[in-house]
Amino acid sequence: MKKQRKLNGGAKMGFLFALPAAVYMMVFIGYPMIQNLVLSIKNVDVYSFAKPENQIFVGIQNYVELFTSKNSIMTKAIINTLIFTVGSIFFQFIIGFGLALLFNRKFPGCSFFRGVTMISWLLPVTVAGLLFKFMFASSGGIINQFLMGFGLIRKPVDWLLQPGTAMVAIVIANIWIGIPFNMMLLITGLTTIPAEVYESCSLDGANKIQTLFWITIPMIKPAIMSVLTLGFVYTFKVFDLVWVMTKGGPVNSTELVSTYAYRLSFEEFQFSKGAAAANVLFLILLVVGIFYIKLINDEEEIM
Repeated sequence: MKKQRKLNGGAKMGFLFALPAAVYMMVFIGYPMIQNLVLSIKNVDVYSFAKPENQIFVGIQNYVELFTSKNSIMTKAIINTLIFTVGSIFFQFIIGFGLALLFNRKFPGCSFFRGVTMISWLLPVTVAGLLFKFMFASSGGIINQFLMGFGLIRKPVDWLLQPGTAMVAIVIANIWIGIPFNMMLLITGLTTIPAEVYESCSLDGANKIQTLFWITIPMIKPAIMSVLTLGFVYTFKVFDLVWVMTKGGPVNSTELVSTYAYRLSFEEFQFSKGAAAANVLFLILLVVGIFYIKLINDEEEIM
């Protein structure tokens, strides 16, 4: 009986500790999500926003129009977002993993250089966006000056004014921002591998490449899955970087779901369609989150 009472008391205490977080989630996350969902199934624009009696229930009409309307670019925005996300994550992970392997070793100045690489992650994204906007500028931009100095191009390239190069520019900017995040999480995973494992591999005659693919990568698989999933979530919902650099242009070539939802709501004042676009973004990220949780649970069952 005493043991049962202790368990009940511990459960109540745990509930009390979790209550503030639960209230915060319901008020600041749950309520806005519900309101956004309600907004997306009504017809609310600048004229009916302040008059609830004029807000007509339209069901899923806003969602249908997002993908079927002649002037809608939702499909293009989703494709652009996927290109932006996959391109960013691929190079962020490769470079971040390489730096993690480098800084996991002890050498003079290791801590200093590791700290320097964190600058891009610590800078506000808007500042980084402005920095790269100036770097990719057609006139006086350091990228054009560098390429012309080495004879790779003959005249300045309009990086942010051409559909073919604007996406490349924002992907490069996002790669630079996200490398430290990948590096630090992967370094954390690398520190969990016992040194004895590498010593055993060395005694068995395994070379560096074999050790990397047979020992290092399999043993930090949970960290890799976390990096890729969190990187997908963070990158898929990027807004400020793209808005500062291109505002979705030129000709919607860098329009992402996040920037499109913002444009619908705060430039075209189609609040319901903007809410619907934001919900599409949320739904995609929800599916990715559920998939990640399932993978983690399957890994724990195997172990």
